[in-house]
Order: sequence, then structure tokens, then C-alpha cells
Amino acid sequence: MGDVKLEHVTKRYDDVTAVDDMNMHVRDGEFVCLVGPSGCGKSTTMEMVAGLTMPTEGDIYISGTNVTNLPPKDRGVAMVFQNIALFPHMNVYKNISFGLRLRDYDDEEIDRRVERAAEIVQLEGMLERMPDEMSGGQRQRVAIARAIVRNPEVFLMDEPLANLDAKLRVHMRTELQRLHKELDTTIIYVTHDQAEAMTMSDRIAVIDSGQLQQIDPPLTCYNEPANLFVAGFIGSPAMNFVDGRLTDAGFESKNFSVEFDPADLGLDAGTDVTLGIRPEDVYLADERESVGDPTMVIDAVTDVLEPMGDEIFVYLLLSEDAETGMDAQDSPDQLLMSVDPDSAIEEDENVDVVLDRSRVHLFDTSSGEALLHGLVAPAQAEGVTETEAESDD
Repeated sequence: MGDVKLEHVTKRYDDVTAVDDMNMHVRDGEFVCLVGPSGCGKSTTMEMVAGLTMPTEGDIYISGTNVTNLPPKDRGVAMVFQNIALFPHMNVYKNISFGLRLRDYDDEEIDRRVERAAEIVQLEGMLERMPDEMSGGQRQRVAIARAIVRNPEVFLMDEPLANLDAKLRVHMRTELQRLHKELDTTIIYVTHDQAEAMTMSDRIAVIDSGQLQQIDPPLTCYNEPANLFVAGFIGSPAMNFVDGRLTDAGFESKNFSVEFDPADLGLDAGTDVTLGIRPEDVYLADERESVGDPTMVIDAVTDVLEPMGDEIFVYLLLSEDAETGMDAQDSPDQLLMSVDPDSAIEEDENVDVVLDRSRVHLFDTSSGEALLHGLVAPAQAEGVTETEAESDD
């Protein structure tokens, strides 16, 4: 069993709380990414699991054993750091085998483990090379092989791809997924890059200000974020947010409204809420027939266009903001929309857009907690759409 449990783990540095009452269970064989902005406590959490930092409070268990007070060498973990830190005067073989030689393994066992690790990370034929004769990706593979030879119960990886170029990072993401499948071991991976987290992990642990916000599979974090922070952090570009209030008729903001019955969804009129909608769920009004459950038409003006190759990001100013000339970044009611690359849309163009009601999220403005994901239950969708159609006529 290579599972890891953190029970009420807290780390304080004088008056700064780096990790605050962290409770987390990483299951055996699972690939979990710790994500969050810089300084959120994700690396501190990993360092406490590794034994490099001692928690102020709480307990850490690895494979059912309380390791809170054990030194790193007795925890059954191996760590790969952001800075590769190979010995420049040693060849690949000696770098990989260094830890085994310190532990007095016999030569035959060392050879077997090094050859096996080199095969896994595809370094066969490179064992006599020096680090300065290798590319960045190859050196990172050496660092990973150095961890593999220890046969750890848990791999800890602290932003191991951060110093690689963009193309190589994409390639190494694939390599790490293949490595996880082949080794079938537990991996805890720290990153601030949500693309790495979304593509590689079985579950994502989103951390902010030392507190665990949500730990779920990537698509659950994307489609059902637990709060405003997760909704804004997961997804690129970020989710649109518009502040407003619930009325008996639905959601109302400064520039537009969305009709629904709050009572049918267990919500109370008069509540201050924040509406969230992802750019891919904002559509031009003439595409509304392809939208599962469109809202009423929203008037907007295109501000900035960002062609991305496979799509175009369109920044929209809603009517009142456009008339006053308010800057898009300062506007509380701006929307970002994603359209097809062959769209004829232009800057400073008046457009009508709709939102996919089934993809709208509502959050409590004061607490930030999610209230619901999708405004209309499937059984109600048909009736609501018919009502909207009558209103439009």
C-alpha cells in the first residue's frame, strides 16, 4: 500500500500559516496533482510528506504508518525536484546509482536497477554520457531514473518540468503518464500549470492560502467547481464572472438577466450571487439553435479579438459599459467568448450573444461557495425553452 494521508496538518512560520488544517487522502497507485498560485502552500505540503519540513500540528501517514516524526530516508518516498541537480562530474550511470551506492547495494543489484530504470525512461545507450552532453529533457529523465531505482512507495515531484521549454514540457507530460502506468505507483505532483494537472492526474487538489479548496477528478473540478476560487483557477482562459442578485424571475445583473425560478432550484430570491459561465458556453445569437438551453439575447460590443489558431477569443463589452467607454478589464460585466476560427466577427462590432443555461454556474457572492451547476433540470429544460421562444416573439 502506497497511500498517503494527511490529518489536520498545519505548518506555521511565526505568524504566517503556510498550510492550514490540511486533510487529504491520496490512494495507492493514484496520480494526484497539487495545484494553486505561488505561495499557496502546495510545495510546503509536499515537503512535509517527504520529511524535509516538520508539521506544526497534525499527522502524516504513508502506507498506514505514522511517519510524522520519521526522517526522509525511512519514509519510502523518492523526490524529483524542479532543479534537476545532477552531479556534473559523474556520468549518467553514476548519477542514477548514487543513492544505491550510499546504501551499500551490491554491484549486481545496482546494475539491474539502473538498467531497468534507464529502460523505463528511455535512456538506454546513454549511461556513459556526462550531464553537459544531454538535453534538458534527457537530464530530467536522469533525475526521474535516480528516483525510480529506489523502488519507492510514493513518488514526490515538485514542478519537475518548470524549467523545460513549452514543447518539451508537453512531451514530458506524456512520458510521465506512461511512467505512471508502467510503475503503477503513487505519485504526488506539485505544479502551478493547470494544463499539467488536467492532462496527467487522476485527481486534482486545488489549494489556496494553505487551505484545500477541492480534491476531485479533473473534469469534476472543471465542470463542478466547489467555489469561486476553483472556478476561476481551473480552466484557461478563466471562467467569466458577473455579480448580480436573485429575484423571483431569476438572475439579474446591471446589464442582463437570466430567467428561471429560483424556488424550483432551492434558491432564495434576494440572495447576492455571482454567475459563472465559461467562454466556450457563450454563443453568438444566430447559433442559438445549436445551444441546448439558450438564455435571452444579450447585447454586446466586441472589444479585443485574440486568434489562437483553432479558435478566436472575443472580449465583449456589454451595452452599458460600451456606451460609457469603460475599459474592458475594469468592467464588472464583460464577457469572454470563444468562436470558430473561420468566424467573420470583427472588433467594435455590435453583436447579440446567448449563454447556455445548462452550463451556467451560480456562486454565493459573500462566501464564494457554489450554489448550483446548470440552471435548469433536464425535465424542465423543454418547457423553459418554449417560454423563452414565446418571449422572443
